[in-house]
Amino acid sequence: MTGIHIVGSGHTAFGRLDARSLEDLIVEATREALSEAGISGKDIDAVYLGHFNAGMSDDGFASSLIHQADDQLRFKPATRIENACASGSGAVYAGMDAILAGRAKRVLVVGVEKMTHRSTPEVTASLGRAGYQGDPSEAGLSFPQVFAIAAKAYAERYSDPMEAMARISSKNHKNALANPLAQMRRDLSFEQCNEVTEKNPLIAPPLRLSDCSLISDGAAAVVLSADPAAHARSAHIRAAAHVSDFLPMSRHDILRFEGPKRAVAQAYAEAGIKVDDVGFAEVHDCFTIAELLMYEALGLCDAGQGATVLADGSVYRGGRLPVNLSGGLKAKGHPVGATGVSMHALSFRQLTGTAGEIQVAAPRLGVVVNMGGAAVANYATVLETGHV
Repeated sequence: MTGIHIVGSGHTAFGRLDARSLEDLIVEATREALSEAGISGKDIDAVYLGHFNAGMSDDGFASSLIHQADDQLRFKPATRIENACASGSGAVYAGMDAILAGRAKRVLVVGVEKMTHRSTPEVTASLGRAGYQGDPSEAGLSFPQVFAIAAKAYAERYSDPMEAMARISSKNHKNALANPLAQMRRDLSFEQCNEVTEKNPLIAPPLRLSDCSLISDGAAAVVLSADPAAHARSAHIRAAAHVSDFLPMSRHDILRFEGPKRAVAQAYAEAGIKVDDVGFAEVHDCFTIAELLMYEALGLCDAGQGATVLADGSVYRGGRLPVNLSGGLKAKGHPVGATGVSMHALSFRQLTGTAGEIQVAAPRLGVVVNMGGAAVANYATVLETGHV
């Protein structure tokens, strides 16, 4: 038991938000989180910002923009955390560490990214910097190409995953229809996701456009507290594990997903639970092949058997472990620095019965799995109901 609770959340819409600056998004998410927690900036002891950037943003010193949300945040220590696509969870975990170290009782965590003002090639190049740059054969790979390699390897080792990947895409788009914060609220059928067409072209063969997460703007925030009784509602962080693997792809087998599996296993062990105890999961589906491999990491199936939990309905709403009820990165959106914080914020809302149309009935436990790079930086969090 960590003794740390999420007691408030904030979340902007995700999407192409041309009229809104990075500062605007930070301020909106921060104010909503403080309001939900029933506190003001004076009650916060430390601030952490998840923000990947890597050339996408012109706001280089973004952590202190959080102070713009409330004058009473002035002089509160603020730190930017970067850990590729897991920057948001890195910020959450830094906030937890501050509380566990006794340096803070309440921490504000914000994740943010502005991406859509850059061209697709510029965003692709920026994200590519999260790959290994010390080997020319890897440095030249985009992340769609990295996960295309995973999809090809999956077909060679197990079976063709393309139909299963199309079902994941269609599932997450259907889930996003119920999420007003999602970027792409469009119902896409399995057939639409499974075909290569002018509207669904190949991006990095065999990956289709429908297999890839979105380029997004957005922000999310959570307030962490060691004193949940002082707040109207809370979700307890029952366990948290962070596992990092080698950066060069040549040094680990991406299909084994060892980093995510180890992180999840450590979190389950710390929480004293098994996969059958979990009521929902928000996992990192940067590409549909990643969600397919995440089913194995969660313990839902054996290696190469991810298609079975789609076929039997396990991962759908109403199944034994619904995955990405928010729409996931695939349809909710993937503003890189905000993603991990968004996962924790929406899980808090699930566990406090405030998730709106994406709410599941009386969940007791939820799992978040956020990943940076090709299964390199891996965060697994088990959250449980606190008081509502």
